[in-house]
Amino acid sequence: MDRSELLLRYGFIKKNKKDNYYYDEKKGWYEPVAGYELNAKNDASEEESELVPHNYVKTGYPPPIKTYVLSLEMFDMSLEEPYFWIIDTLKENFAILEKLEDSFAAAENSAFFGATQQRLGAQQDKVSQYLATMGKMIKELFQMVRELRIIDERLGYYDRVEKEMSKPLEQRSKSDEITLKGFFVDLVQGGGKNAASVYGMARELEFITLPDLFFDAPAFKNVGELDRYIEGLGKDFNRNVVRVLQRHLNQYREWRIRTHQEHNNRRKFMLQYLLQHYKIIEMYLNWTKPYLRNVSHLTMKEKSMESVDMVSAFEGSMLDVEVLARKEKDGAQGCVLVTFNYRTRPEMKFVQEGYQRGPVHVGRMIMTVRGYTWTNKQLENYKKLKKKEEFLLLGEVSSSVKKAMDALGEELEKYLQEAVGNAEKKEEVKETEVKKPLMEKLFGDFYTPSSVKKTTSTKSKRELEAAERSTEKALKDLKKSVLGACWGTFHYFKKAHDMIAW
Repeated sequence: MDRSELLLRYGFIKKNKKDNYYYDEKKGWYEPVAGYELNAKNDASEEESELVPHNYVKTGYPPPIKTYVLSLEMFDMSLEEPYFWIIDTLKENFAILEKLEDSFAAAENSAFFGATQQRLGAQQDKVSQYLATMGKMIKELFQMVRELRIIDERLGYYDRVEKEMSKPLEQRSKSDEITLKGFFVDLVQGGGKNAASVYGMARELEFITLPDLFFDAPAFKNVGELDRYIEGLGKDFNRNVVRVLQRHLNQYREWRIRTHQEHNNRRKFMLQYLLQHYKIIEMYLNWTKPYLRNVSHLTMKEKSMESVDMVSAFEGSMLDVEVLARKEKDGAQGCVLVTFNYRTRPEMKFVQEGYQRGPVHVGRMIMTVRGYTWTNKQLENYKKLKKKEEFLLLGEVSSSVKKAMDALGEELEKYLQEAVGNAEKKEEVKETEVKKPLMEKLFGDFYTPSSVKKTTSTKSKRELEAAERSTEKALKDLKKSVLGACWGTFHYFKKAHDMIAW
């Protein structure tokens, strides 16, 4: 997914093309309407810069209200100084500063590349160990959920039989009772292979009516009901058959009571074990997240590696840093977006403390200052865009884990909610923690909700219109402030660094 498509997906669409797209709440971005094909190249609202005279190139950024570009190349000055000069200047005018991007690339034969790859390898080893452990534990989750499904199926028969006990003996349904008797004969008595079973005695000892009488008997609440039922059959059937039937029915009744209790206890244990297992997976994923971020930051930026400024045989590196400075007013945001593109020559030098080797970057810097006036929604969409771009590689790892969890279906969510609910009866927890989606709590930054609930606003139409007017006025007021900050940062930077300024 290129930058133009990302801009379009997150709402930066040309005004005359907005009717061709709608916001998909499930995916969390914009999709083309039915019958219209996505065309990011022509439909995305994207800045075009004249890098070469009469040759405009798309930069991958939304169109700003003003842009200033400065290129600085000094081979005797470290490039950290201009970065922190800009940051300190922006802090004087903006309350909030956020770093949105921090990526780099280094030539394959450079010493900087070798040092970085050693650190990257250590992080990747840790990630692979944790993910391998998580994979085994997720596999066990499938078995746990399957066992809980089987237990719930069995408990359904037991519970329905228990409900029938409140009815008179002759009105009790026999469907679930017959199913449980089938389990008893097959699993406990061994079916027809065992001569002492219901079917075995019918075959070996010619108790032909025994299976019919056994399965036709209703569920008994206690031994008294069973004895009265047997006495009623003694008038019409052989005494030996009735005696054997009584033994089998009494044995089955005890089995049904004991196994019902065992299934309930087993279910409670499995729910707690499932919750414990889930918490351990959550713990491992929390341990993995920092390493995943480190891997992302230590991974070379592919776009920079393919640049003509990067030659394998040279001691070279390229760094990209993006900083957003902003201030808020009545639902509007005045933003100054500063991007630093470094093409440097890293010199590996030893630091006295610890005798560790580290790079000192010397070379060229291109600084771009862009001014924007955005609504809160537009700012949120741009942050989502940067986050999507940052975790594009990590998304493959995290989504594979999430897909494995989703494959368990709604049963996992249901059982976890029930286990959490049982735990809350023993120990009171905060209401906010209970209502937070479990999948979101597990995956955090890596989690992409499969569906987003619609929020109903209780504000009246008049209040919404007033808020819109207030936001529009704030956007106009912030525009002057943003233009002044962009020009001031650019102008005074040149003056402070002995450059031509007027």
